[in-house]
Amino acid sequence: MNDTDDCKLRIDSLSTNKPTFIQRKSPRATFHDYNDGNYFVTICTKGHKHYLGKIKNGEMKLSHIGTFAANALKELPLHYKYAQVPLFVVMPNHIHAIISIESPTKNSGSMPSQRAALSVVVGGFKQSVTLFAKRHEIEFGWQSRYHDHIIRGIHDGNNISEYIQNNVARWDRDCYNDTLNRQP
Repeated sequence: MNDTDDCKLRIDSLSTNKPTFIQRKSPRATFHDYNDGNYFVTICTKGHKHYLGKIKNGEMKLSHIGTFAANALKELPLHYKYAQVPLFVVMPNHIHAIISIESPTKNSGSMPSQRAALSVVVGGFKQSVTLFAKRHEIEFGWQSRYHDHIIRGIHDGNNISEYIQNNVARWDRDCYNDTLNRQP
């Protein structure tokens, strides 16, 4: 499925003049409400374009929009009192982050009632970066979805932390590095 498939109209909606959207299967776990816990989140740029910067000599050089994205991740707890971002990395065409959500009983900040807290935080982050790009007339876009993994225990968390911390060094083997598939 690609981004253009996300909102296909049903043929039968043409007779009613009211669009009916095909229900997408949610990639979220049905056994979890995403309002408490630690999550490994990956958000990709549209078409995996290198909007966020480039890796040169083993170091990530953030673009203007990449710098804004990094700062927005650092400042997420200011906007969402129930969320923390203890670790993240901004890569040329994606970000990886650990996002911790505290339940309302543990945190005094108000939780969203209609949507899961994780999706509210990720959506707010994506929106802030997109609005920044538009205000500064920077070509930019996110993929419509994001990937999350519920972190289950210390061992899982340590493996993910190590992956995030070494992501720039592993860029030459990264599955999001589209230069690996190009022919010389």
